[in-house]
Amino acid sequence: MAEFLHLSNISKSFGGVRALQDVTFALDVGEVHCLVGENGSGKSTLIKIIAGILEPATGGRIVIDGKEYPGLDPAQSTACGIQVIYQDLSLFPNLTVGENIAIAQNAGAPHFVKRRELRRVARAAMQKIGVSLDLDVKVSELSISARQLVAICRALAANARLVIMDEPTSSLTRHEVDVLLELVRDMQAEGISTLFVSHRLDEVLEVASRVTVLRDGKNLGTFPSSEITDQKLALLMTGKEFRYNLTKPDLSDRQPCLSVSQLCRVGEYDDISFELRPGEILGVTGLLGSGRTELALSLFGMAPADSGEIRIDGERIHLRTNQAAIAAGIGYVPEDRLGLGLILDQSISSNIVVTVLKMLLGPLGLINPRKKQSTADRWIRNLTIKVADPSNAVKTLSGGNQQRVVVGKWLARSPRILILDSPTVGVDISAKDGIYEIVRNLAAQGVAVLMISDEIPEVLYHSHRVLIMRNGRLTGEYVSHLSSEQELMEAVNA
Repeated sequence: MAEFLHLSNISKSFGGVRALQDVTFALDVGEVHCLVGENGSGKSTLIKIIAGILEPATGGRIVIDGKEYPGLDPAQSTACGIQVIYQDLSLFPNLTVGENIAIAQNAGAPHFVKRRELRRVARAAMQKIGVSLDLDVKVSELSISARQLVAICRALAANARLVIMDEPTSSLTRHEVDVLLELVRDMQAEGISTLFVSHRLDEVLEVASRVTVLRDGKNLGTFPSSEITDQKLALLMTGKEFRYNLTKPDLSDRQPCLSVSQLCRVGEYDDISFELRPGEILGVTGLLGSGRTELALSLFGMAPADSGEIRIDGERIHLRTNQAAIAAGIGYVPEDRLGLGLILDQSISSNIVVTVLKMLLGPLGLINPRKKQSTADRWIRNLTIKVADPSNAVKTLSGGNQQRVVVGKWLARSPRILILDSPTVGVDISAKDGIYEIVRNLAAQGVAVLMISDEIPEVLYHSHRVLIMRNGRLTGEYVSHLSSEQELMEAVNA
């Protein structure tokens, strides 16, 4: 098969730090090639060189479709048929779904928008992956998973020869992932190449013909997917083995700290009842639209229930606001950490202490800098958040460290109940392992954890019990150490 892209001896440094070192990489016409590695391994730098955003150091070679380039700029990369879906999506929140999808078709004449053609292009792109979105809705009003689909459709509308997908499935349900992977195979049949970057190793092995592993800026090798396992990939990426065992905790002597009875919010969920004990990790899983996140928002006072009861330590409470939930000892780590969990332009320290500002006030009613710094330093240390300087903006951190900051700001309040909505979305395997360890330690200290995820292995191996939600109702309860991935998968998709 002919090569579409060939990189030879590509290196790149930033301020004396080597991001890539003599990386050689090749991708064939119509090939699905997966690029894996931890955060900081060099994946994003390599993608930006291919996209023409960064220039490689002198001495390397870039060959696209038989033509050699000393370096690329974005216009050249696009002219070669290269389209990139970045992890941050790079959408225009003030524009509609249709305008975002068909943005490239109107780039040359921004003052003369052909609305009929725009809608035709957008619909055609959506049809390719079998999704249906309202073309007139602004992107800012969409869920994170719907925004991900818009970004994918936009790339498809540009008639690319190579589509680079940087974590395209990080916020998609398993069904949506299956649709996307099928699309990737259809693109392959049409001769379109795909460079697929993902932290979800099961997807990597499912869709790729070859897998390239980066670690510390070096190419550790390219392997046929049929000859490598997810355990071997994890070992190559990190130098460590990850094995999780199902545990059987004895919590029978503990009274529930949270009891939910016949909770209902019209149009979102109905007749929800469960109990959560101190030190227990209760998993909740289900397809997109099952009501998981809506339930979490009600328990945090952001979308109050219409009927039913919520009791903490047996006492009925009314969670009409998030302030009421916080006062009741509840913390909430949202699915969208960038949009809802962090103040990206503020410092790491400020993000950690944002929930406890009143506790940091001095005699004059001003924040005591020493108290602020000691509180931030405590959680940076306890959660092993990797920071160069706590005064740096939180947006400079990797996804895994950003997630630890979100967790840290709630732990600063010493919550009794912590709700985690998709806690490991978009983070690499080592960062995931670190977050799981934090959750286990919290449970060991008596914190009750409600962990929402659409990843079956995540809720099975890191929860004590698992609740299944479908169409706004609880349809099953499973004890983790007595259950299997297949059993939970069948229950979710029943």
